[in-house]
Amino acid sequence: MPVKNPREFFVMLLSGLRQSTERWVKIYQEISQQAQEADVKEALESRIWISEKDLSAIDRCFQLLGEQPVQFSGRVQDALVEDFRKELAEIQNPVAKTIFLLAKANNLSHIQVAAYEPLVEAADLSGHYAIGLLLDTCLADKLVFIERTRRLIKNIVATKAASRAA
Repeated sequence: MPVKNPREFFVMLLSGLRQSTERWVKIYQEISQQAQEADVKEALESRIWISEKDLSAIDRCFQLLGEQPVQFSGRVQDALVEDFRKELAEIQNPVAKTIFLLAKANNLSHIQVAAYEPLVEAADLSGHYAIGLLLDTCLADKLVFIERTRRLIKNIVATKAASRAA
């Protein structure tokens, strides 16, 4: 897609964000299905629900712009999923598998943060404060998930260490 002006560039970035968010929902679903522990499964299912909510917010951004999303190939996400599947298949230890699943979910959130940050700034720069607000709330969701996942991993490790010490 040739980009002729900043608005088209913004629509292109927002489209990429929307498409990747759709794909991340599917990836989170796959990760969730692999989770053994109830807390981990619930956290990942909540991540799916929040990501679906974020899709609605992104759609609202397109409505406010009066634009439609454009399509991208998604090859990067496909490669990440394939690597995830291969690496997961090699992990036999249940605790290691749980931490791996959470780490991968956290990695996805960091990728999403990197996509949201410039879009929030671009929305504000272009005077689309409502769009900036919507994107900022989605960004906040990602940042909270990163922190909560870090705590969950820390709790799993502490619990495992305590059981070994006992």
